[in-house]
Amino acid sequence: MEQYNSCGVLMKQIHDALEKNANNTLRKLDLTFSQIEVLLVLQNFAEKQLSLKQLEKQLHLAQSTTAGIVTRLEKKGFVIRFSDASDKRIKYVRITPLGEQCCREAEKQKKKAEQQLLSGLTQTEQEIFYVLLKKVKDVLK
Repeated sequence: MEQYNSCGVLMKQIHDALEKNANNTLRKLDLTFSQIEVLLVLQNFAEKQLSLKQLEKQLHLAQSTTAGIVTRLEKKGFVIRFSDASDKRIKYVRITPLGEQCCREAEKQKKKAEQQLLSGLTQTEQEIFYVLLKKVKDVLK
């Protein structure tokens, strides 16, 4: 019974519920949670592109996992993949206008999800919750 009261289990359950809700919402856009993460990372860089290696590092994913996600996004028209002009071994991924449009919609959905997540807390509790989450995250670095 004690394991159900552990912080780790509760955080995992919260994460799983958020991911499930996000995937259900993103299904309408023909995207998964992992795919939108890639798009949001690309969206946040000035040139709207990264090398595949840089993208792997940003996402903390293996090369094969990142490549698979990018391949699926490319088939859907959300990103394009191309080689470096001076070194064909280096592959880049750039978000397309369609991908950027999906990011805007995903950001709206993300705000709704966060509002739902925090809806049971007062403003003061929300602020404390955020501070505590940040402290926990910083310890785990």
